[in-house]
Amino acid sequence: MGQFSGGCYLSCGILLFLGLQVPATLARGSRGEALQHGQSGTLPHFLEEPDDAYIVKSNPIKLRCQARPALQIFFKCNGEWVHQSQHSSQEHTDLGTGLKIREVMINVSRQQVEDFHGPEDYWCLCVAWSHLGTSKSRKATVRIAYLRKNFEQDPQGIEVPLKGMIVLHCRPPEGVPVAEVEWLKNEEPVNSDGIIDTRADHNLIISEARLSDSGNYTCLASNIVAKRRSATATVVVYVNGGWSSWTDWSPCNVRCGRGVQKRSRTCTNPAPLNGGAFCEGMSVQKSTCNTLCPVDGGWGEWSEWTVCSAECERQRSRDCTAPEPKHGGRLCDGAALATDNCTGGLCTQNRKLLHDAKPQGVETSSDVALYSGLAAGVVTVVVLIVAVTLYRKNQSEYGVDVIDSSALTGGFQSFSFKTSRQGNPLLINSSLQPDLTVSRTYTSPMCFQDSIDKELMAERSLLDPLPDIKVKGVAERAEYHVMSHPQTFPRGMAPDYSGVAVEATLGRREKSLFITQAPLTPSRPPHKTTGVFGHAGGRLVVPNTGISLLVPHGGIAEDTTWEMYMIINQEDSSTVSEDGQEILLSPEVTYGPPGLDLSCPIAMTIAHCAEAAAGNWTIRLKRQMQDNKWEEVMSVDEESTSCYCLLEAQSCHLLLERPGRYALVGQPLRQEAAKRLRLAVFGSPDTSNPLGFTLRVYCVDDTPHAFQEVAVGERSRGGRLLEEPKMLLFRGNTFSLQVSIQDVPQLLWSIKPFTTCQEFSFSQVWASNQHPLQCAFSLERYSHSSSPLSCKISIRQVKGQEQILQVYTSVVENEKGVVPFFSQSDCTVTSQTGSRAFKIPLSIRQRICATFDTANAKGKDWQLLAQKLHIDRNLCYFACQESPSAVILSLWEAQHQDSGDLDSLASALEEISKVQSSRTTTLGCSNEELDTEFT
Repeated sequence: MGQFSGGCYLSCGILLFLGLQVPATLARGSRGEALQHGQSGTLPHFLEEPDDAYIVKSNPIKLRCQARPALQIFFKCNGEWVHQSQHSSQEHTDLGTGLKIREVMINVSRQQVEDFHGPEDYWCLCVAWSHLGTSKSRKATVRIAYLRKNFEQDPQGIEVPLKGMIVLHCRPPEGVPVAEVEWLKNEEPVNSDGIIDTRADHNLIISEARLSDSGNYTCLASNIVAKRRSATATVVVYVNGGWSSWTDWSPCNVRCGRGVQKRSRTCTNPAPLNGGAFCEGMSVQKSTCNTLCPVDGGWGEWSEWTVCSAECERQRSRDCTAPEPKHGGRLCDGAALATDNCTGGLCTQNRKLLHDAKPQGVETSSDVALYSGLAAGVVTVVVLIVAVTLYRKNQSEYGVDVIDSSALTGGFQSFSFKTSRQGNPLLINSSLQPDLTVSRTYTSPMCFQDSIDKELMAERSLLDPLPDIKVKGVAERAEYHVMSHPQTFPRGMAPDYSGVAVEATLGRREKSLFITQAPLTPSRPPHKTTGVFGHAGGRLVVPNTGISLLVPHGGIAEDTTWEMYMIINQEDSSTVSEDGQEILLSPEVTYGPPGLDLSCPIAMTIAHCAEAAAGNWTIRLKRQMQDNKWEEVMSVDEESTSCYCLLEAQSCHLLLERPGRYALVGQPLRQEAAKRLRLAVFGSPDTSNPLGFTLRVYCVDDTPHAFQEVAVGERSRGGRLLEEPKMLLFRGNTFSLQVSIQDVPQLLWSIKPFTTCQEFSFSQVWASNQHPLQCAFSLERYSHSSSPLSCKISIRQVKGQEQILQVYTSVVENEKGVVPFFSQSDCTVTSQTGSRAFKIPLSIRQRICATFDTANAKGKDWQLLAQKLHIDRNLCYFACQESPSAVILSLWEAQHQDSGDLDSLASALEEISKVQSSRTTTLGCSNEELDTEFT
């Protein structure tokens, strides 16, 4: 009781000292209340003690205490009691124990903390009273929070090689509480994935640098007051260039004697990136070579005549040894064995000389008989020759089958018209290019080849396996038409040139019958060609465009010539439908003249840009009418007797009978439909800025004509092709095409801001109608010594394909001069007439037509020929032709105008020969009997 009373008196004294009113029950020392509070037998226990706090700006903080059992709780700050008026208290009873719980709070302002000047931080604690005594809480410090603006150490930019170590230092600004540090890369948080360590004293450490680690790094410091950003540090991970393996030595550049061969390597293993060092050393090695010259054979001296034989003949021989043919030289021409008749008493009969066996009178009568017999023999031979000639002529007119098994299998030989592969003249330095993915190259006719192999086709060696055929003479030589020729027309026909746009002069030179609708620049090659053709037929080609025209032999009447032309129309027209569902897939091509009269269809080849293999298109052939409107001629997948379309991956072969303007249009059936784009990047120095360099990226329809437009324009600008063009499939999914430049060495070059990514809308690309799309990137080097440039051009369709064009060039090389874009662009030979215009010799062609145009017991007809040549659709068109086989062969000629290889035709005829043999066995007769029948 004394202890309780003493404790009570002490508590009351303190309360009175603080200016607080002593509770009546406590002052009276009520025994019942004392017993109630004393049953616990413990001092006050703090359920919540004040925590350290920070004052942000001018906002006061609250300190809170909670104790049980407690009669009163007061705060004491910096050793002084806080007045009762500044306390806010609450009291409630613990339902579990029945004890009273008291909670007290005070506010501490920024002014109070700033006014305190003590050896330590501003602090506060709680003192709680009960009947048994007092308890104190922990000290809670109150500090003013802040964060300085300037970093003590900013990270610095660095350039490191691939797999090198990257260390970026960062010391955040001074602050209370201490700032936390976070790293950003290109404004995105950096994740510590085991490769990047951000825990070491706020530093960022990358033990092995990757190309993806290049970027802009920022140190971000933050606490409860603010966030601070450091200066941005640029990290460049560069790759030093390495040489690839040497290529094989090229063939010797001369066919005879001393020449040069070379091999090359490229700085692509790896290619230098981000300003990495270029490869040291030579990219091309040259070596002398010696090619053995061919030695043509020469005849030696004739041997002596042999003794006259019993048949009154003598012989002599010679050898092809003066000199012998070597190293591919030609064999000797002429016969190695000569035979002569013996006369003048040198012949023997019954081992006696003739003049000894017979008297003079008998000898005279014998001479008369001899000469009479010789005369009769000559007459008989002449009659036989005339009879055989008439018989063969009569048989050929009625389509007699003259091809037997040996003719089918031995009448053709394989000839190759391939030329040696040369470096791309468009590239700045073809020997220094990086490894390239396989890209599509055009095999469209650029210029005609004057190959001597074609002359061999009509030689005797080709027809030796055909014993039942005699070929008279050698195929006529081709006629090359470089300039326009006077035109002749059939009697009663007048030329009609209405609506034709082409430059030419016919008849009188002073009168121009054609007017150019679209003037061309002097450097732009004309997209037209003309040629004079007669009964022998020929071929007409627009160079570098994939456009050609084949006039079959016999299509023009004898003693008649036509001056024919082809034009690629440049002006815009309403080829496609107005609803916007169709797009132009090929150039618009016109051939004429309008009054052209041919006995068989011509074969025209047009390049297109549709990805037609997947069957996602409806492709139609359209023709322009006289009112300039376009009519549909046929769909490629339909049957028609008016014309024929053979669609291949890159071109379409047409059999046409009406001159006019034609074009291919396509309507996509689904979003997977795609057209091919050809991508190319050109570069040239900026004429207005000595340190500037411009990259121009082109996206054009994947046809030779469309790309030629780009090449001609770049040649006039002095641009150079910096990378082999590549192909991209652009799908009809309504998504745009994005072009961006990447990996520009930032320490060597700068690029205009907001120009690193450019975009073409879907409609611009999808309906470009053979017109090129162009975007440009303007770069500037920091000094004249920074001549090398390496970067990437990314061209991608959103949610579609992507292609990368690797640029690796030097500004110094670009300033040396311009390389021509087409090595054959100056070729003026655009027409051929006669046998050189065709792959199949005329004699072979006539024999095939005579055999297959009429069905016979051997089962060979034109339908079987079409089937074996894989021309097995729309056969009704050929059935309407006077000579179906001739039209099929014209289509085959158009298909194979570039390959120059007769293997496919020979293989087809060989298969037909096998079919013939099997059917012959079924009919119960032998090949020998059939050969006898048709000989």
